[in-house]
Amino acid sequence: MPRVLDDFRRTQLAIAALFCFLGFQYATWASRIPALKARLDLNAGEVGLLLMATGVGAVASFPLIAYLMRRLGARLLALVSGLCLVGILFALSAAPNYPVALLVLCADGVAVGCLNVAMNAQGAALEAAHGRTAMTQLHATFSAGSFLAALVSSGMNALTSDLVPHFAVASVVLVLLLGGARLRLLPDDPKDQQPAADQGERKGGRRPRWLTKPTLVMVWLGVAMVFGEVVEGAMNDWSALYLKDIADASSQVAPLGIAVVSGTMVVARLFGDSWRSRWGDARVVRVGSAVAGTGLALALLAGGVVPALIGFACVGLGVAAVAPCLYVAAAAEGPDALSLVASMGTTGLLAGPALIGFVAGLSDLAWGMGIVAASAVIVSLCTTRLRWTPTKEPSPLAADPA
Repeated sequence: MPRVLDDFRRTQLAIAALFCFLGFQYATWASRIPALKARLDLNAGEVGLLLMATGVGAVASFPLIAYLMRRLGARLLALVSGLCLVGILFALSAAPNYPVALLVLCADGVAVGCLNVAMNAQGAALEAAHGRTAMTQLHATFSAGSFLAALVSSGMNALTSDLVPHFAVASVVLVLLLGGARLRLLPDDPKDQQPAADQGERKGGRRPRWLTKPTLVMVWLGVAMVFGEVVEGAMNDWSALYLKDIADASSQVAPLGIAVVSGTMVVARLFGDSWRSRWGDARVVRVGSAVAGTGLALALLAGGVVPALIGFACVGLGVAAVAPCLYVAAAAEGPDALSLVASMGTTGLLAGPALIGFVAGLSDLAWGMGIVAASAVIVSLCTTRLRWTPTKEPSPLAADPA
C-alpha cells in the first residue's frame, strides 16, 4: 500500500507540473496585455481581436487533437505541445506588428488545446488507475501557476516594461516544469493510439471517431464548460485592464487582479475533493457558479479597487471546482466526450475573452465584465440538465496534495 501511494503521488506531481505549466504560460502573456496594447498601439477592439485569434486556433484544433491523441498519445502530445508553448512566448515578445501577433496567438490556441486535452486525459487515467479523486487538486496547480506568473509579472513590470527579459525568465520556469513532468507521466495504451476505427477510415467503411455524433449529455457538458471557461479566461485576460482603466489602480497593483483570482482558486481547489464528497458535484458547481456571478456583479456596481478585488475573489472561489467537476463528468461518458468537452473548454477560455473586448469597445470594460458575471449564471443553469454520478470518497492525498 505505501508503494502504491508513492506511485500515485509521484504521478500526480508529474501531471500537476503540466497543469502548473499551462497556468503559468497563459497568465504570463495575459498579465502583460497592457504592455502589448501599448507597444502595438491597440485599442480595446483590437485587443479583443488579438484574443479572438487564440480562440480561432482552439476551434481549429478540434479535429487535430483527436488525430494527434491517437497517433502520439496523451503523454507525448503533452510534451510536444508544451515545447511549442515555450517557443510561442519568445515569438510573441519579438512580434514586430499586429498581424504577426495575431498569427502567434492563433498558434498558441492550437497548442493550448492540445496540452489541455492531453493533461486532462492523464488526470482522468490517474483517477481510473488508482480509484482516487485527484482532478480538483490537479486543477489547483493550474491556478497556482497563474498565481505565480502574476507575481512574477508584477515584479518584472516594476523592473522593466520590456517583454523579452520577462518572457525569458518565464521560459526557464516552463522548461523546468516540463522536464519534471517528463519522467513520471502515465504511459499510453498502444491500442488507444491505433484504434480499429482508423483501419475503417482507410478502407472507407467507417467515419473518423472525432466525427462521432455528440450525445445530449455531451452537448450540455460542453456548453457549461464553454461558459465556465469564459469566466476563468476573462478574469485572466481582462482583470488587469479593468483595475487599471476602470478602477484607476496603479501599474503595480493591476496585475494583482489575476493573483487574487488564482490565489482563491488554489485554496478552494485544495479542498475541492472534500467538498465534492460532502455535497456532491452538482451542488458544488451550481452554488459556486451563483456565488461567482453574484459577487462579481455586486463588485461592478460598487466600483473601485477594493470592491473589484473582493468580487474577483468571489469568482475564484465560486468557479474553482467547476472545470474539474465537468472534466470528471465528461470522462465518465468516455474518451470522445472528454476530448470534445476539453476542446470546447479551451475555446471558451481563449475565445470568450475576445467577446469581452468587443463589448468593451462598444461601451466600456465594466459592461464587458458584466458578461462574465452572466456567464457564471449560465453555467449554473446548464448543469441543472445533467445527471451527476455519485462522487467517490476523496483520496488520502486530499489532505496532503503533495
